[in-house]
Amino acid sequence: MLVNESTVRKVSGLSETDTDKIHVFVQGAVYSWVKNRKGEKFAARDLFGGENTNWYGTPLQSIHQKHKEAGKDDEAAFEASARDIGWVIKSVLHNDSRNFEVDTSGYGNSYRWLE
Repeated sequence: MLVNESTVRKVSGLSETDTDKIHVFVQGAVYSWVKNRKGEKFAARDLFGGENTNWYGTPLQSIHQKHKEAGKDDEAAFEASARDIGWVIKSVLHNDSRNFEVDTSGYGNSYRWLE
């Protein structure tokens, strides 16, 4: 659960099955982060950027594919996918039984598990 009041949006254009798989995948990444980096903030770029930008073969691929099928070029599809994964992370944390705080002071939101 997000302890700060925050807007949560649903990512549209995905099947319910794809959405469920994405949420489970994201929750696993979040749980891995909080287990191995207790007390540290994380953002979408920490979990799914950098070395993890290639989403091929993961449930996140359907997010990128949705934007490509909408006719976006590679750069626009990448940017739109990054925004979508940010909304997915927020939704996953909002619905989680653990408490997370959101920090909106940076370029993108960051989160921290409150033990």
